[in-house]
Amino acid sequence: MAFITMNKISKTFYGVKALNNVELSLNYGEALCLAGQNGCGKSTLIKILSGVYQPDAGAEITIGGNHYSKLTPEESIEKGIQVIYQDLALFPNLTVAENITIHHCKNIGWVHHNAQRNIAQQVINNINAKLDLDAVLDSLPIAQQQLVAICRALAQNARLLIMDEPTASLTAKEVNDLLDIVVKLKSKGISIIFVSHKLAEVMKVSDSVVVLKDGEMIGKYPIQEMTEKYLSYLMTGLEIDQKTLPELDFNQKKPILEVRNLTLSPQYENISFSLKEGEILSITGLLGSGRTELCLSLFGITQPTSGQIFLDGQEINLKTNRDAIRQGIAYVSEDRLNTGLIMSESIHNNIISSVFEQVTNKLGIINNILAYNLSNELITSLNIKVANSNDLVNTLSGGNAQRVSIAKWLAIKPKIMILDSPTIGVDVANKEAIFKIINAIAKQGASVIFITDEIEEAYYNSHRVLIMKKGKITNEIIPSQSSEKEISEIVYESVK
Repeated sequence: MAFITMNKISKTFYGVKALNNVELSLNYGEALCLAGQNGCGKSTLIKILSGVYQPDAGAEITIGGNHYSKLTPEESIEKGIQVIYQDLALFPNLTVAENITIHHCKNIGWVHHNAQRNIAQQVINNINAKLDLDAVLDSLPIAQQQLVAICRALAQNARLLIMDEPTASLTAKEVNDLLDIVVKLKSKGISIIFVSHKLAEVMKVSDSVVVLKDGEMIGKYPIQEMTEKYLSYLMTGLEIDQKTLPELDFNQKKPILEVRNLTLSPQYENISFSLKEGEILSITGLLGSGRTELCLSLFGITQPTSGQIFLDGQEINLKTNRDAIRQGIAYVSEDRLNTGLIMSESIHNNIISSVFEQVTNKLGIINNILAYNLSNELITSLNIKVANSNDLVNTLSGGNAQRVSIAKWLAIKPKIMILDSPTIGVDVANKEAIFKIINAIAKQGASVIFITDEIEEAYYNSHRVLIMKKGKITNEIIPSQSSEKEISEIVYESVK
């Protein structure tokens, strides 16, 4: 008998059908992947199952033999349904232990800190994570905050664990640890719904996959009958054929950026490299290798203790990010929700936020014609799917929100565009679109640095790959003269 069945599931928002007659069944101990592009209805279906949204009339939901036409959040939790959303919904001012055990503190009175710590530590150990129980959540990088969210969900004795992009910010080792935990949970009869744009993970962890497209159910398929290429085709309707970028004639290209012996111990040390005009340079390595920390210094957020940075042959001293922007350096943050964009502001305001000085008069009043022409031009050129530029950013899908964060920095007409993990939480089709944008930026003469822990991304979408380990550049590879496997072996050799 199936643990959960959902039939005749539709959901309409303001006359638009987000889901249309979708069906889903899930057995005890089954891992099912929900696959599809951003905006296909995955999140809506999850929110109906968790009681956040109410389906249209006629829905039939069965959980453990009990029948419902709709669920409340309380009923969903009572049935053992736990969700890890993309925004994590954690408490930034509480400790790791307090976040993990927050649902155990239901009674008013003394908090039993020892019991709280024991529960938290046990869950952390179960997924082989390394977390400081006393660390305040806000002090942790995104990857560790994601682990805390996973631990909190597992601490609540879930019968169904819904993971919405749980690995988006995790390293390869942490992903493998999580996928191992999924296998253990399945063996105990716990069901899993797994949402990921990383198709290799889908293939590894799932027993079956449900594909949604534009709110319609394409079908449910046993994972044994699926390949990454076919799944990508079902999701997008596109046959994506990846090829390495053509080699640049580095002798014919002048260096735009030169970094010499840059050091900010213990984050990175003696970093030296050059970036040529029109070059796409990727930096990869494991979490903690110093990739992001290096790029934050190139954007003036942090200041190195020694070393030099040259732009167009002239040494520059970046004391703040404003200095970097004036020099034509842009930075797309890995965390678009908190630092990359102002989610509660409009698309238009986000795009012009980096160029207020250019669209205001001497009195500081915005020239609306100039400002809207600029934002609308970027919305069109980046193919951002939006009805109105005054719509809030938080109404957009992940792929479109990421394009807004890129548009915001293209507005300054940068010489150098730094993108930190630009495809986190973005579906296959939007990944392709983002790398087409990156290629277009480079062909127009700007230079690009992008950080990624996806070896495939680095291999197929850059002219040169720098590999960092423990704060140092250890290898420089030209993809067209190498292989994806070679890069992967170098990056992961220390964790085998």
